[in-house]
Amino acid sequence: MPKIKTHSATKKRFALTASGKVKCTHMNKRHILTKMSHKRKRQLRNTAYADATCVRTVKKLLPYG
Repeated sequence: MPKIKTHSATKKRFALTASGKVKCTHMNKRHILTKMSHKRKRQLRNTAYADATCVRTVKKLLPYG
């Protein structure tokens, strides 16, 4: 049996926590930030967790955590 390969794009965007949650960054933090309020940009800095709909897919693409 060959080894299972980790999906490269997924490992750049997501991380698995010890409790099994899927950690990711918020969207809308790349460009055109001048029109966004300081409060909104500050809130987007915090860690986001993927919702239940895509957790199963992400865990399949990251077999070794």
